[in-house]
Amino acid sequence: MNATNGTPVDPSKIMQIGMGFWASKTLLTAVNLGLFTHLANGPLSGEAIKTKLDLHNRSLFDFLDTLVALGFLKRSGLKKEAVYSNDADADLFLDKNKPSYIGGILEMSNNRLYPFWNDLETCLKTGEPQNESKNGSKPLFEALYADEDRLKEFIHGMGGVQAGNFMKLAHEFDFSNYQTLCDAGGSGANLSIHVARNNPHMNCISFDLPPVGPIAQKNVDTFGFSDRIAVQSGDFFADELPNADVITMGNILHDWGEEDKIMLITKAYRALPEGGALIVIENIIDNDRKNNAFGLMMSLNMAIETNEGFDFTAADFDQWAKDVGFKQTSIMPLTGPSSAVIAIK
Repeated sequence: MNATNGTPVDPSKIMQIGMGFWASKTLLTAVNLGLFTHLANGPLSGEAIKTKLDLHNRSLFDFLDTLVALGFLKRSGLKKEAVYSNDADADLFLDKNKPSYIGGILEMSNNRLYPFWNDLETCLKTGEPQNESKNGSKPLFEALYADEDRLKEFIHGMGGVQAGNFMKLAHEFDFSNYQTLCDAGGSGANLSIHVARNNPHMNCISFDLPPVGPIAQKNVDTFGFSDRIAVQSGDFFADELPNADVITMGNILHDWGEEDKIMLITKAYRALPEGGALIVIENIIDNDRKNNAFGLMMSLNMAIETNEGFDFTAADFDQWAKDVGFKQTSIMPLTGPSSAVIAIK
């Protein structure tokens, strides 16, 4: 087709995005069913998959072959003769028994976020969260911290999602001029573990609320870093951050409004020595606000999930950091849509 000015136009992008929930829900359902974990043990026939997952005959092969077409499964044969196996990416990242599993966030997306996003229009019109709190239930974090098993699952899931970013930061950021690091909101101590593993001179503190401590300590002990990583409990709203040469915050600032963002940046400034670094890992939105679609959609997600949270650009961070007193900022691309913005005191 041609537009009136002669420029070719095509509705395929509109249809792909507009109907994108088809592909999304197919993948999320497969993760929730544990399909990729079963197939990590070896190829299975359609009939075997039907039995293991308790599926009906009617849409069995449409479901499995959609996953083939989307690139998550491989297949030999057709229909009743078909044998299915994981694609390499699915096998590494969607097998629950591998430490590289990132399906925790996808499970949460299927079980929680998917229905909440149906109320995006309401969110845009009211400015109010559309999560559990809308119906009088406990919000996500309050509910998680009250249930040890759910909290553990969530922390492991989020740790998997961030693993690539933490690994890249640990390898590529120059830690040679620093000796100590404090990860504020350190969750399962994953960032500290990657930094300690790749920088033998670094000593780290993983700082988070008390219910997180035992989970983080178990991870630290498992990886053998209890001599260089301390798990410290505290509340970064009520308490000052531990002093360190480097303060890190991974997907922390976007949970909060601008006033709280600046408060946390200020606390990091006070905890750092001259020349110290604040490293913030987020889905940093490009300054033109037109390229990092994932970062922009993450900001919409924070509107659905939180009272005031939003994602931000490097220019936004630069302004906040310099207003607090930091002398310079920079940006370091990480994996996918994620980056680290770095402020030097």
